[in-house]
Amino acid sequence: MQITKYLTKQKMMRTVLWSLLPIYLFSIYLFGWRVLLVLAVSLVSAFAGELVIMRMINGDKAKVSEAALVTAALFTLTLPPTIPLWITVVGTLFGIIFGKAIFGGFGKNVFNPALVGRAFVYVSFPIQMTVNWQKPFSGFPGGFLHWAGTADLATSVTPMIDMEVNGLSTNPLNLFIGNISGSMGETSAILILLAAAYLIYTKTASWKIMASVAASGIVFTLLFGALGGPQGDPVFSILSGGFLFGTVFMATDPVSAPMKDTSKILYGILIGFVTMVIRSFSLFTEGMMFAILIANSFAPLIDLNVKNWEAKKKAKAAPPPFKEVK
Repeated sequence: MQITKYLTKQKMMRTVLWSLLPIYLFSIYLFGWRVLLVLAVSLVSAFAGELVIMRMINGDKAKVSEAALVTAALFTLTLPPTIPLWITVVGTLFGIIFGKAIFGGFGKNVFNPALVGRAFVYVSFPIQMTVNWQKPFSGFPGGFLHWAGTADLATSVTPMIDMEVNGLSTNPLNLFIGNISGSMGETSAILILLAAAYLIYTKTASWKIMASVAASGIVFTLLFGALGGPQGDPVFSILSGGFLFGTVFMATDPVSAPMKDTSKILYGILIGFVTMVIRSFSLFTEGMMFAILIANSFAPLIDLNVKNWEAKKKAKAAPPPFKEVK
């Protein structure tokens, strides 16, 4: 069976997949080859789920968008390396069906499908999603000689948890390089930043959203830290957890993000603000996922108000209509 005949080709989506390749290779180095098994399970689930649902909606000629594969690839990277495969299936299908297909398919969804799937498994299976963190392999060849970490390696904590529980800050260099525990794609800041540069260069993702999210995160980290919040170090806030990964790959989703330039900046500011509110004052150690989903719900309203504001501004700047003198 030729899988390609069931796919709608989307160049932009393939560009995103290429940008994820170094992150996946580094994830294998850290956590072993099981990373690829989790990815394969998610890809098959996304393909099958979207094909079935879209054919129920649009008939036998309906195809799967390559965006579904991007959803699976991104969703996989938000999971801990110890995640059971059945949770991968559940999360992928939930994201594809309830985050995308029920809205009518590609281009019609309000929320980022990968984050819809992650939010569902995060609140449904908190032990599997937040308790077991594998200590990464180190040295060369690292995880390239291992299928997965053994039981004695599944005893680590993420930098975010270490900060909240023990008050210990991880070395910024380790956060930058990525030899730390965490979800499969969130560890290496340098690889995520390189992916950001590639996506901006290819005009695949909005630099305005990325810049405004990062700037907002820094400002509100400093502000909430001054008000007594537990995190006052902007370097740690930006480099730890899923902040950078969400900024580059999730917040910039062209379907669920606003369209106008001014809207993108306001949208990014909202994401950074909500993320730091959750991190500083809630029970959750991480806030990026919820912040982006909240901002997704406001994106159409932001675009509408910016459009009306620009129209009023243009009307005021226009010269008065010519009146014929009798």
